[in-house]
Amino acid sequence: MNKNFKKGFHSICVKDLVIDGLSSHVPPIYATSTFTYEDLDAAFDFFKKGGANKDVYTYSRLGNPTVKLVGDKIAALEAFNVKDENGNDLKAYGMLFASGMAAIAAAILANVKAGDKVITQGNLYGTTNELLITILKDFGVETIYADLKDLNFVEDAIINDEHIKLLYIETPANPTLECFDLDGLAAIAQNQDIKTVVDNTFSTPYLQQPLKFGIDFVVHSSTKFLNGHGTGTSGVLVGKDENFINTKLYGIQKMIGGICSPFEAFLLNNGVKTLPLRMDQHQKNAMQLAKFLSEHPKVSKVNYLGLETHPDYAMAKEQMNGPCGMLSFELKDGLEAGMNFMRAIEFCTLTASLGTADTLVTHSASTSHVNVPREQRLRHGITDGLIRVSVGLENIEDITADFSHALSAF
Repeated sequence: MNKNFKKGFHSICVKDLVIDGLSSHVPPIYATSTFTYEDLDAAFDFFKKGGANKDVYTYSRLGNPTVKLVGDKIAALEAFNVKDENGNDLKAYGMLFASGMAAIAAAILANVKAGDKVITQGNLYGTTNELLITILKDFGVETIYADLKDLNFVEDAIINDEHIKLLYIETPANPTLECFDLDGLAAIAQNQDIKTVVDNTFSTPYLQQPLKFGIDFVVHSSTKFLNGHGTGTSGVLVGKDENFINTKLYGIQKMIGGICSPFEAFLLNNGVKTLPLRMDQHQKNAMQLAKFLSEHPKVSKVNYLGLETHPDYAMAKEQMNGPCGMLSFELKDGLEAGMNFMRAIEFCTLTASLGTADTLVTHSASTSHVNVPREQRLRHGITDGLIRVSVGLENIEDITADFSHALSAF
């Protein structure tokens, strides 16, 4: 294949790099813990440099061809059509992890140490929040919660506190779909020489590319939309600084051992091949379900970025290529109505995950955000009666019929 051929986003999703010159149509699963040393000098060089030579494989905790292929592919998607400060195509570098939380933990740990502070939003994914207020707190890292929409406050906070070393952003936020200004926040962070991390799980690089706005690191729970089928658990981290990725982040992964297995990488790669097609249908169905819910007399509020009633509708249109396949809603009678609704669901699936082919319904306060202090949840719109929906690929008539049935059951 002509290496200079310009590949589009869909093509990058579908096509695979060749591993070791093999002619296998589908990349093989390198299900091995160790690799033999055909060139002993190369093996010695690999260990001496701490694994920085990514073309030499010795031990799957230190690197695996199947895993590297998929990390490189997702990095290419995050950097697709993104330019660097010189106007050249941006080069990004990806690492796969055992889970989204492993990728998130590595991104944070690589950028802070004891005595440092992380500034972030109050409506984070529950386990990310738990990581910050338990393990990282015990390690001497303090978390500052701020309204990240107040750019002046964020800038003043960073200027006046030299211990703030990292700005962590989740946008759209789970589960209220709140959005934050990536361009503005990245500019503040760059001016004050602190690093930025964005959780891009809900959007995927098909709908949002944080690197385009100057963000340093992007993380995903690739268990979700990137895999798309609920078949495996994995996480991915993408960054622009090759040396930092290959030294600091690689060292954390090597020593903690949060690696993605070759089989999970293989499953993730299969999912990525259909990513654009799936995301288009997720969004199409989500828009129709959001309109149905917004017109239902028992629903008091719908959080969906495709609706003009969402306060971040304009921002989402500006920095995203679509409103994604996630929504949440509140029923007028609160928690009891929400529980009755979920008990009456028959066709859709009750589970705490998201991003699979089928429609998933969950109660955030008792699942993903169960360990977030109630006062913090309520302050950010994660009420006791909030229902989160990952809208699937089924016929929309079947999804809305199930919701209509469940809403009429109480």
